[in-house]
Amino acid sequence: QVQLVESGGGLVQPGGSLRLSCAVSGSVYMIYTMAWYRQAPGKQRELVAQITSGGSTNYADSVLGRFTISRDKSENTMYLQMNSLKPEDTAVYSCYSDMRATGQWRNTYWGQGTQVTVSA
Repeated sequence: QVQLVESGGGLVQPGGSLRLSCAVSGSVYMIYTMAWYRQAPGKQRELVAQITSGGSTNYADSVLGRFTISRDKSENTMYLQMNSLKPEDTAVYSCYSDMRATGQWRNTYWGQGTQVTVSA
């Protein structure tokens, strides 16, 4: 069974950095798109950044220039390098993937989420 496993969240001071990881476990035939979403308390979930199988990326305006999404295809792992963090970046960050597991139809998958808290 394919799963997305996130790691790397935590507490950081404003201006600090964190690196989130999302590893795809299980047998995968094809990954089309991977992305990071976040949801702050009382707010709707929003797209933070996404990366396609061809390596194209796009970012939310609020994180452009501070966050970098990347992907290691050989290990089916996605990263989000977050620099110059602000208190408004505080949220639960979730990994998303549009992919086809081996022997399965194409589907979307979500990780369990990891808390990022930016506070002095």
